[in-house]
Amino acid sequence: MGISLQVSGKDNTCGQGGHTARSGSVAEELAARFLESRGLSVLARNYRCPGGEVDLVCREQRILVFVEVRLRRNAGYGGAAASITTVKQRRIVLAAKHYLNAHRGREPDCRFDCMLLDELSADTIEWIRDAFSAA
Repeated sequence: MGISLQVSGKDNTCGQGGHTARSGSVAEELAARFLESRGLSVLARNYRCPGGEVDLVCREQRILVFVEVRLRRNAGYGGAAASITTVKQRRIVLAAKHYLNAHRGREPDCRFDCMLLDELSADTIEWIRDAFSAA
């Protein structure tokens, strides 16, 4: 694929979370470019509401796709997929419902995808379509 981003520049965040937050942003950018290269349109990034958040909101033809991006460099904690717990899924579904309410119109078909990265490289992205349901 050949998409790559580098983390560079001054870190303006405080504490140990700065590197993690910056890496997370790079992972989300990689995922967005990966999805766009496969025909999806990114409609929103880091959509938040009280109690919920979704990393990317995309459209694939007539389907609205809510995407969780997970970067896990240490498989000792179960890898990226294991970090998407049922609690995290509920937060994503809550944000999706909020997004749909805020963008009223015809109820589109929706799905929840996950983009899993073990390193900051598009070559290692695992795209899981329809990873979980809202039910």
